[in-house]
Amino acid sequence: MRDRAGAVVAVCCALALAALVVVLGLANPPRPVSIATDRLGPDGGEAVSEYLDRAADSVGGSDTDQHWALVSLGPAATVDQAYRLADGVRISQVLFRVPIDRVQTPLIVVDVPADEAAVRRSPLVAAGRLQGSAGEWDRQARIDAVSAGRLADGCACVVGMTVRGDLAQLRALAARPGVRAVEALPADAAYGRFAVTPLLPEQTSTVAPGPDDGDVPAR
Repeated sequence: MRDRAGAVVAVCCALALAALVVVLGLANPPRPVSIATDRLGPDGGEAVSEYLDRAADSVGGSDTDQHWALVSLGPAATVDQAYRLADGVRISQVLFRVPIDRVQTPLIVVDVPADEAAVRRSPLVAAGRLQGSAGEWDRQARIDAVSAGRLADGCACVVGMTVRGDLAQLRALAARPGVRAVEALPADAAYGRFAVTPLLPEQTSTVAPGPDDGDVPAR
């Protein structure tokens, strides 16, 4: 009887977590896509070394204005680790991608207000979005389901952040262990008017998609 009661409790907890994930995903839908006039992140086919130099140049000025910037992490981090890396720099988006060997998984961008609790809740928001999607085909549906489960479990799946700070703050952020690159836009760039594509941890020589011929795990 005790084993049966424990099993019932475990099932109830799992159902409650799934319901919370879905509710958060519905309450935080993706932002409508606007026409982007700027872009942050490497270009397809660009050499990683060239992008790293370009990103470093973008934060090398001396003005004291606030800039939107993309932080690319390597390796991927948990949301708690990413929040500590920012160290007070305002986070506006958290970028998630669940790593699965030889499987292409989706990039999920979650907008967050200037609130620590919202940042820490963002993995559940990302998971909820994937659980609300049926996927384009059976393989994609399985990838989305595995990704959602790992995000809900708090995986080390943060590959980047969009932040706002002055150039001195951004240079300090770029120098921290775990940060691969910080690329800033001009100070007059408007939020919501630029696209964001992080440099992924596995991209070490050239920016290109990885293989997508691996098996999708059950979890």
